[in-house]
Amino acid sequence: MQSESEVRSLAPATQGIGNTIRFTGWIAFWLQLGLAVVSGIALLFAATGRGFTDQPNAGLGVGIFWAVCGVLLVLFNVYWDFRYTRIGKRLANPNAAVHPSKADTTKAIRLGIIVSLAGILLTLLGAGATLAVLVAKSISQPPGVAITDPYNIIRALDVFVMLGNVNAITAHFVGTVASLWLLEQVHKH
Repeated sequence: MQSESEVRSLAPATQGIGNTIRFTGWIAFWLQLGLAVVSGIALLFAATGRGFTDQPNAGLGVGIFWAVCGVLLVLFNVYWDFRYTRIGKRLANPNAAVHPSKADTTKAIRLGIIVSLAGILLTLLGAGATLAVLVAKSISQPPGVAITDPYNIIRALDVFVMLGNVNAITAHFVGTVASLWLLEQVHKH
């Protein structure tokens, strides 16, 4: 059993890392939630708007699919950021019995990093497919004002897909940076 003096000397360091994890978790939570909402709304506009047009565009469907997969992973990361806040709260508790182990904390942070990197990959696939469609449409138009093929016009809905992908990439980047920083802080203690 630990003596009272050992608990007092251990408490400030553990409480400090607990507060750091909790504060970082809240920052990442709100940033990723905001970016997920913006990305989701942009993809919702793009997906619902596709039903109102007669212009088929299979390439954008692939971009929307990967973007939606990326946004789902952002939502998982938002949950995981909230979990960081709970881990931080447990570490800041003066009762050492409720503290998670360093190995468990590290394992949780590493899972956050892996999910963020997987999300970056998925949304990069979506952004690449969307960008390929946008480039193909832009170079297929002859110079001047005459539009020869209405299917090759870049529409606002096409840009919304790209907006959704870029916001999801940004959200995953925020999650990756936050998790890497937390991992570094945990290893210091």
